[in-house]
Amino acid sequence: MDRNIKKGLLTGSIGIIFVGLQPIVALLKPDAIGPYLSGAMTCLVETMIFFPIMLFEFKFMNSRTRKMNNQENQKNRSHFLKGWKKNIWLLTFIGLLFALNQVLYFVGYYFSRAIIGSLTQKTTVFFGIILGYLILKERVTKLQIIFSIVLFFGLAISITQFFTLLNIDNTILIGVGILLLITFLWMVGHTLTKPIFSRNEATPIQMVFIRNIISSVTLISTYLIFFTPNLNLFIEPANLLFFLAMGAVYGAGLICWYLTLSYLDVSKATIIFAPTPISSAIFATIILGENLTIFHLLGTALIILSIVIIMTQKDNNKILDI
Repeated sequence: MDRNIKKGLLTGSIGIIFVGLQPIVALLKPDAIGPYLSGAMTCLVETMIFFPIMLFEFKFMNSRTRKMNNQENQKNRSHFLKGWKKNIWLLTFIGLLFALNQVLYFVGYYFSRAIIGSLTQKTTVFFGIILGYLILKERVTKLQIIFSIVLFFGLAISITQFFTLLNIDNTILIGVGILLLITFLWMVGHTLTKPIFSRNEATPIQMVFIRNIISSVTLISTYLIFFTPNLNLFIEPANLLFFLAMGAVYGAGLICWYLTLSYLDVSKATIIFAPTPISSAIFATIILGENLTIFHLLGTALIILSIVIIMTQKDNNKILDI
């Protein structure tokens, strides 16, 4: 097996654990902390995590480039947020968008719970191909459309427990609706930033840092202005532990994702991360006492199958376009 594939499988497997833990930690939030403050502090902790990583990446990439004598490579050396002035409004919009998403994340999971919520977030592949078609003019195949329907069918089976409509909890539907909105907005942000990466004006690590610093400053400042701040909430040991844990698992999941991308292409990395609802379901059953049913498993299987087919088709489209 190729060495890069082995590394990608390793970082992806670790990432599945951290991403699977994210909704679990979110649902262990102390009652005294609301979703607004939770979102603000999660973004702040992520900012602190990614700042040294960004500096290391910048230093490493440029030191490696300086060793090369090729003049063209010198021209393409990494820059620290090159072209940020040109993209200032887009970067601000992305930061505000992810600030909103981080708050809604806690609200959505509060209503949907971990198992259904983690499955709902797998609709990213559907919104990714739709937005890629509308904004980036990427090709969409009939098979991708068919398996997008299968993906939502699997989600419906999990939510309704195979269409036992009389037993549906309306609060779960509210949570699913919020998480679908989050997933859509999340993919809007990523689709809009894709051209920045293509122009080599920023790296994904730099983008994560800049969006989180904008998000954290926005959320913390507005929290202090519009809410009645209880400063003890920031220093209470249980709250501090939650802030650090949430930021750490969220940040670690992102780090594993980008490390996997450094070894594999997007399609293969997405397929590797497809089973994250399984790890969430296991943790939710053990830690939160949620009830994992056969219909959850059936829905999960359909969703993972759909992701594999959709992303494989996306890979084949690249080959056809060359």
